[in-house]
Amino acid sequence: MPKKFETRVEETLGAPLSAVDLLSLQVNMGYRCNMSCRHCHVSAGPGRMEIMGEETVEQVLFALKRYAVRTLDITGGAPELNPHFSYLVAEAKKAGCHIVARTNLTVFFEKGYEHLPWFYRDNDIEITASFPLYFDAGVDGVRGEGTFVKSIRALQLLNGLGYGDGRRRLNLVYNPPGAQLAPSQEGLEEQYRRLLGGYHRIFFDRLYVSLNMPIGRFKAHLEETGSSEKYLKALEESFNPLTLGGLMCRRLISVGWDGALYDCDFNQVLGLHLPGRYPQRIADFDLDRLSGRRIRVSEHCYGCAAGQGST
Repeated sequence: MPKKFETRVEETLGAPLSAVDLLSLQVNMGYRCNMSCRHCHVSAGPGRMEIMGEETVEQVLFALKRYAVRTLDITGGAPELNPHFSYLVAEAKKAGCHIVARTNLTVFFEKGYEHLPWFYRDNDIEITASFPLYFDAGVDGVRGEGTFVKSIRALQLLNGLGYGDGRRRLNLVYNPPGAQLAPSQEGLEEQYRRLLGGYHRIFFDRLYVSLNMPIGRFKAHLEETGSSEKYLKALEESFNPLTLGGLMCRRLISVGWDGALYDCDFNQVLGLHLPGRYPQRIADFDLDRLSGRRIRVSEHCYGCAAGQGST
């Protein structure tokens, strides 16, 4: 009988999973994207209409300015497609925030967005870029034909602007190509450095390993291929208690495109709101009440605690 994630946590920690600090506000600006990646947990794409409005952006900025949350982590979809993206970045920068932008790289080549690399440089934004594999067939198979070439061009452009050389941070994100667990992050990062540096003269600061979460578009893929039960079992059997101390949900709050608050971006997709005794929307943000909160977990959380963990 599968053991619930909540039970595993309590057996390991002697208590439910809870936040230990609130260092980061992770803001999902919407599900609109110029791509439709097979592993996307929010099922983002060009046809998605969910997008954060101006009023919610202002509420995010109010919370950042009122409380000592020093990191703004911006995600999507492709967050750059939100018409308020540049305004959020500029105002958060004025408030003294360190800003991390999660980008798919290919958006740099969309009409009207060619300025983005220079915008990121001028605002000293830390970039975390999706680059699931280091060879063309692997990337294109997951993210669409032509993605690898565009991503290589984008990374070379960012290197030319001072990213990855110690001046500005450039992180890459690896995703397994299918229903499998990730290899060692340390060994994989060495391969990325050797192959990207040797073949393309591309340099970066850090590689993050992210397992494919069994939700959204990837969940549909698992069900279509009849591999859902096998994958969920593999995640559960690979549970590593040492990952619990570093889970992202313990140090951030996720803000949905509509302003609702969640423990993480994954809970957002599943509609798993914070328990009712905590603030529910960014307009009601309260750092003291949210710090130390009990985190809402479910079986998809095995995806963050399997193997070496999903960063």
